Amino acid sequence: MTISFDGQVALVTGAGRGLGRAYALELARRGCKVVINDLGGALDGESNDEAPAQQVVNEIKEFGGDAIANYGSVADYEDAYNMVKAAMDTWGRLDIVVANAGILRDRAIHNMAEEDWDRVIDVHLKGCYTVVHHAWPIFRQQSYGRVVLASSNSGLYGNFGQTNYAAAKAGMVGMINVLKLEGEKYNINAHCIAPAAATRMTENLMPAERVEQMKPDHVASVVAFLCSRECEDSGLVIEAAAGRYGRSSIVKGPEVNYDPSEVPTVEWVQEKWGEITSLDGAEPMWGIRETRKQHDAAKAKSG
Repeated sequence: MTISFDGQVALVTGAGRGLGRAYALELARRGCKVVINDLGGALDGESNDEAPAQQVVNEIKEFGGDAIANYGSVADYEDAYNMVKAAMDTWGRLDIVVANAGILRDRAIHNMAEEDWDRVIDVHLKGCYTVVHHAWPIFRQQSYGRVVLASSNSGLYGNFGQTNYAAAKAGMVGMINVLKLEGEKYNINAHCIAPAAATRMTENLMPAERVEQMKPDHVASVVAFLCSRECEDSGLVIEAAAGRYGRSSIVKGPEVNYDPSEVPTVEWVQEKWGEITSLDGAEPMWGIRETRKQHDAAKAKSG
């Protein structure tokens, strides 16, 4: 069955180029109306240019879709409010938020200036908070919403010289872990995408033939599915690149129990360290007190 977004509205941030553009185009081709947000800045977040966002709007209108441009900064609370307001003023609803906007200021930690830390955290992590915060009351009221945050395997696993970027991207995983809990009652699902694609952030690191293979369109397919009514999961981290899709997850090991009436010694911890750190039989968690399997079983039983 064809997945359609007819009658739905999406806000895609950082949609003027690269992955954000691919997400917006895929949603629009399938009938979604889209707010194309892009400040149009350089890779480090400096300057601004309205042309990238408007160009994507023009592309969408050329194939018969509907879109509007927005040039605000996701790091600015009022700008983010106006992105959501633009969707409501233009089409009377909002169903999807894809928080994709980002910048790079890579430095080893001993060389990283406070401004480099603050700017990256503001755009990536605060930029997710601002747009989701303003969209959430709409989602709750209509008992429907889809959120996709653009995380990264730098945050999941680490990448030299990217403490600011990785911290922000890992923070998004923590964010969806809570959004899935707060949204479940209202049919609001939240996910992270950890993409790998040839964009202006990465293409200079790849040989020319790999750039051609790593088109953002590969990632757009799975992002569109995460945004769809048909995707009933929530709280997942999906890695996506040309030729491979997969799930990444924080899991919890089996633990080692001891008598809580006595405080274990440091030597006891040393002796048990192999068991304490074992992931044999580890399971993905739903929240801090139950595994995903336990949650799903309880939900099936009650519903």
